[in-house]
Amino acid sequence: MNNFWQKVSKKGVFFCLAPMSDVTDIAFRQMISKYSRHGKVGGGPGVFFTEFVSADGLASKEGRPKLLPILKFSKNEKPIIAQIFGAKPENIKIACQIISKMGFDGIDINMGCPDKSVVKQCAGSALIRTPALAQEIIRAAKAGAPKLPISVKTRIGFNVIEYKKWLPKILAENISALTVHLRTRKEMSNVPAHFELAKDIVKIVRKYDKKVVLIANGDIENLEQGRKLAKDAGFDGIMIGRGIFGNPWFFDSKIKYENVSTEEKLKALIEHVKLYEKLMSHRNEANMKKHFKAYVNGFEGAKELRVKLMGVESLKGAQTIIKSYLKNLNNI
Repeated sequence: MNNFWQKVSKKGVFFCLAPMSDVTDIAFRQMISKYSRHGKVGGGPGVFFTEFVSADGLASKEGRPKLLPILKFSKNEKPIIAQIFGAKPENIKIACQIISKMGFDGIDINMGCPDKSVVKQCAGSALIRTPALAQEIIRAAKAGAPKLPISVKTRIGFNVIEYKKWLPKILAENISALTVHLRTRKEMSNVPAHFELAKDIVKIVRKYDKKVVLIANGDIENLEQGRKLAKDAGFDGIMIGRGIFGNPWFFDSKIKYENVSTEEKLKALIEHVKLYEKLMSHRNEANMKKHFKAYVNGFEGAKELRVKLMGVESLKGAQTIIKSYLKNLNNI
């Protein structure tokens, strides 16, 4: 098995782009690859993740054609991990068999999603309550993709903090990497991440597995904060989620977001919209509106522009509005 995780972790603290449904699609990842990477060491995420995909859907002949577009990626997004979710080991195995032929560098199993529809399937964070099933799912993933490293993303508990009992169950299956979101499922993102538990989480993990690549997730707002948390607590890497919204420059250590001009932000947004049009024809254009909110803030007239963009009926209309604002901005 080619375990790229070990190579990535040997370079020092690294960063990952979190898998976020309806956010980290190929258009979004292309923006980050261009604006954050610049082909230099220290820039860009060390690892990309896809949005999560239903293993049940991939295992179904009817669902597969609808889900495969979500797993599209380009060479400039490597290394890249496909994330799946599900609670049926037989479908996890089939999904991993399919993914193993697509050129991914690894497969991640989502055991942390708090979404009610996912939890009702006994998947995502629901697996925290059924550790025996979680272990069976990991074994099924390994059987389906024996040549790829299998990793897990989870939380510190379901309704209560219970990582001391939960994490050892996952680690018993000898996974290659483990990402721990520093909140429980019940807490969602409504409370601050439990940074105070970081060192103890590392201690528990290392007690059971000294080699697993360990990644922290939750409330990391910039590279400096991430590196400090990793070094102080002993994590190998940091996963960035909400902090990346509207900021494709995030992973470039030479660029400070506060120094990015309004013109640069809006030109990047236009490029993002065009990429979405080109690469995401299978998706509802309204999904771009969450990005409008993220890019358009922090400058004079942002609120008015944002209101206009949220009311557009097409991405073509959005581009016209942004270009008009840019033209007026340049004439000031």
